[in-house]
This record gives sequence, C-alpha cells and structure tokens, in this order.
Amino acid sequence: MCCITTIFLVFGSRLAILIWWLTNPQRFTLAFNNWFLPLPVWLWTLLGGILLPWTTLAYLILFQDGIEGYKWLVLAIALLVDLVGHGGGYHHRHRAVPFC
Repeated sequence: MCCITTIFLVFGSRLAILIWWLTNPQRFTLAFNNWFLPLPVWLWTLLGGILLPWTTLAYLILFQDGIEGYKWLVLAIALLVDLVGHGGGYHHRHRAVPFC
C-alpha cells in the first residue's frame, strides 16, 4: 500500500499538470504570464511540474480571483506536501527499508 501512495504522490500531480497543460494551455498562460520574472510560460510550467507540482496545481486552481485569505493556507499546505516529498528521503536513507 505504501508504494501506491508514493506513486500517487510523486507522479499523480505531474501527470495532472501534463494533462491539464495539453487540454487547456490558456489557463497556464493566464496564471504564469503576469509574473515579475520575464520567463516563458512553458518554463514556469516545467519548473513547477518538476520542483513543486502540488503547489503549482493549487496555484492553477486558486489564481483566478487573486490569492487572498484561506487561499494562502491552501498554497502553504501544498508547499508543505511538496517539501515533505523532497525531504522525506533523508530519514529513510539511514535505515534498512525493504523494497515495497
């Protein structure tokens, strides 16, 4: 069961970003085109999908009316999920864990 959860957490968000980008690229343009750094939209999407996929998905869902109030909490939780995914391997590297 742990392997299914891990696969979902690692690849589920990235697959959702890819499918959403292929079916509705206009949403990504609206979300990432008005940022202060002049990078192309595809680069923001690629970086977000690789480094912070859950935060990217949360931002894409919430950005329309502006990020205010509870939306900051949702983004913070998504960021914590991403950070746990990146940092969780340190604890498991130092103990013998059988392959799932």
